Amino acid sequence: MKVKVISVLEDNYMYLVIEESTRDAVAVDAAVPKRLLEIIRKENVVLRAILTTHHHWDHARGNEELAQLFPGLRVFGADERIGALTHRVTHGQELTFGAIRVRCLFTPCHTSGHMCYFMWEDDSPDAPALFSGDTLFVGGCGQFFEGTAEQMHTNLTQILGTLPKDTKVFCGHECTVRNLKFALKVEPENEAVKEKLAWARQRDDEDVPTVPSTLQEEFLYNPFLRLTEEPVQRFTGRTEPVEVLRTLRSQRDNFKKAKERPNPRAMLAFDWGLLGPLLEKK
Repeated sequence: MKVKVISVLEDNYMYLVIEESTRDAVAVDAAVPKRLLEIIRKENVVLRAILTTHHHWDHARGNEELAQLFPGLRVFGADERIGALTHRVTHGQELTFGAIRVRCLFTPCHTSGHMCYFMWEDDSPDAPALFSGDTLFVGGCGQFFEGTAEQMHTNLTQILGTLPKDTKVFCGHECTVRNLKFALKVEPENEAVKEKLAWARQRDDEDVPTVPSTLQEEFLYNPFLRLTEEPVQRFTGRTEPVEVLRTLRSQRDNFKKAKERPNPRAMLAFDWGLLGPLLEKK
């Protein structure tokens, strides 16, 4: 099982999972057909199905076009709002694509019909893979657009958090640096956060993905998986895990990077034209 990480749009990821013995492939969150088709041609594979985590346009907008280009293409998802949907899946349902096994994991909250996909190959030494969409990110979790803290707590602790620790996490967006800056605010003494943030910043500078992480790593630096840790509870002022999660998400929603706040003196200098000579030199 080979996973191609494909960066699209502003910060989205879509994925092409290739069954190497047959050269059949499955796409996850096929948002940009043109880019996906380039990878399909380059890898010389046949697209057999699309797995869509949720209906948002930046994850599902390519479904209709691909369904027209590939007659008989199967489109899996858990929400009727997903374009070109052919197979509605349920929690715990298992799918098979050649040697690739898929377990559907229902994680409502970001949207009411969000589905994650856990993939593995029997008798393979490779670690399994989790395609977590907008439920679990590297260093963070998704916003609660159509759900509750209680639902996300169940998603993170009882569904995704109980998967094998070596599971590779392939999420829906590249927001690792932003997430880890917030994680550092939550736990300023956490060495794992500091190390991962330094690594992610370097990756960001080099314009290369920070996915995948592993579930084991996430438990070291992702505050949304560390709800019972004393520093996280101290930051939120709560001890009950669901309330810790609710407060964390609210704080994360309001979190702004320092560089997003314009320096008042710099703004005055810009207004007065004092930066003009400097800008012209550049």
